Amino acid sequence: MAKGRELKGRIKSVENTRKITRTMEMVATSKMKRAADRVSAARPYALALGEVLSHVYTPELAEQFPLLRRPAQIKRAALVVLTANRGLCGAFNTNLLRESRARLAEWEGQGVSVELHIVGRKGIGFYKYLGRTLASSRADIGDRPTSADASSLIDELMARYAAGDLDAVFITYAKYKSALSTPPATEQVLPVVAPGSTGESTVARDFILAPSANEILEALLPLYVRNTVYRALVETAAGEQGARRTAMKNATDNATEMLQLLKRTYNSARQAQITQEIAEIVGGASALQG
Repeated sequence: MAKGRELKGRIKSVENTRKITRTMEMVATSKMKRAADRVSAARPYALALGEVLSHVYTPELAEQFPLLRRPAQIKRAALVVLTANRGLCGAFNTNLLRESRARLAEWEGQGVSVELHIVGRKGIGFYKYLGRTLASSRADIGDRPTSADASSLIDELMARYAAGDLDAVFITYAKYKSALSTPPATEQVLPVVAPGSTGESTVARDFILAPSANEILEALLPLYVRNTVYRALVETAAGEQGARRTAMKNATDNATEMLQLLKRTYNSARQAQITQEIAEIVGGASALQG
């Protein structure tokens, strides 16, 4: 009955694993709901900022603000890559790293010098494995990012861009569309592109500016940049939980199927053992009677 005992051990092991994956699925579902709420709360503010910026923006004012400066050629750029601190979320981190490597290859192929700023242990470990020098690395931002986290990420880069040390800043993150759709995306953070300044149609509105447009832009532009990074952080956090929920649900379903197969195999082996024992008893009784 050694095979039966081995099967019982495997059944117990798979049952314990299924309990873990089911619990992780439930935790990820709860965290994903809260993260999705943060994404929904951040978007209206971003839209309102963009709307005000689009109506205040003029080409003449753009020449006065470094964050709106558009260099003739991008020679030095910074790429901020957002990844997770933990795994067990399917291809979530792999997709983000593949997107960042594609952008790096594209820009460096054009002669652009790109420095990397990585957020998340998975991204840090991956690029260190490749032997890539990192300009900065952060693993202290959890699954509930704040506006202070966004400021700490972008403020230094914003100052360097304003000083002319950088020609562009980009961010690679998971764009949260739904719990099942979080494709990786790379978005330009600097220079700031005012909504409607690239030919997009906007609804004309009359504004009474107090204080002046210059003072409004001076206060608004850093807020707009920080909010862009904050939205990327919360969308990536929501995408991570959505990917983990899907991965753990698949693992739970696979464990259930494996349990069914193992139990059928165990029952078959047990029935074969019983049948063999009955046959031996009947054979022994017949021999004694003979």
